[in-house]
Amino acid sequence: MSDDIEVLHEPEHSRWVLKDGERVIGIERYVDHGEQRIFFHTEVAKEHGGRGLAGRLVRAAVEDAVASGSAVVPVCPYVTKWLERHPEHAAHVVAPTPEHHDRVRAHLS
Repeated sequence: MSDDIEVLHEPEHSRWVLKDGERVIGIERYVDHGEQRIFFHTEVAKEHGGRGLAGRLVRAAVEDAVASGSAVVPVCPYVTKWLERHPEHAAHVVAPTPEHHDRVRAHLS
């Protein structure tokens, strides 16, 4: 994994990003809902796939949410799978409900 790739939080855009220099090559999008952080989209540029970067991005985002006292709500299928492989975060996970999906839709509109 390249040390040139940074994982940065951009709270003003409700996202975490992977940056290779100035270029954004990955995004983890979220929306806050009270004391819960709903993760709804993970994406890494194809040319950077298969290097564990999505996992690195999700780990940073989840650990930050937990450290700030937020519960983690995995709407994104990748985040759901990642959390299944990392049971150390299970105590902080809230199963998504229709209300969470509505909150994401409202955020996107």
